Amino acid sequence: MDTLSYKTVSANKETVNKEWIVIDANDLILGRMATIAAKFLRGKYKTNFTPHVDCGDNVIIINAEKVKLTGNKMSDKQYIRHTGYPGGQRTQTAAELMAKKPTAVVEKAIKGMLPKNRLGSDLFRNLFVYEGPEHPHEAQKPKAIDINKIK
Repeated sequence: MDTLSYKTVSANKETVNKEWIVIDANDLILGRMATIAAKFLRGKYKTNFTPHVDCGDNVIIINAEKVKLTGNKMSDKQYIRHTGYPGGQRTQTAAELMAKKPTAVVEKAIKGMLPKNRLGSDLFRNLFVYEGPEHPHEAQKPKAIDINKIK
């Protein structure tokens, strides 16, 4: 048996082909949409997926203010941050955060599903979230993806 013909191909920055993908978040459930967006950002569906390389696609999410949360999560879910001072822990509900900055809810959901290291920071830079149906990335000719058809 010729073992030299069985080589594992690893992707690197030069060999990766990145695409642009548009996801319309209108009436989609936040967590289910975020998992699929995180998979596209990470590139896990590609045949040449390499865990330590940014081989994912650029993801554009439009209509972020129309995303849904199931159950009582809109009033019960808490987003916690800290000011850095003693006693500086602050909390916001999902409804308060949606009223103030609707894109932050989608960004926080997707960021929590990415790796917690330098690669995760690089992957998060490939995510673009917009409130309305318009985005400034038409020159990249993004493909529209229907989340309901992806399993």
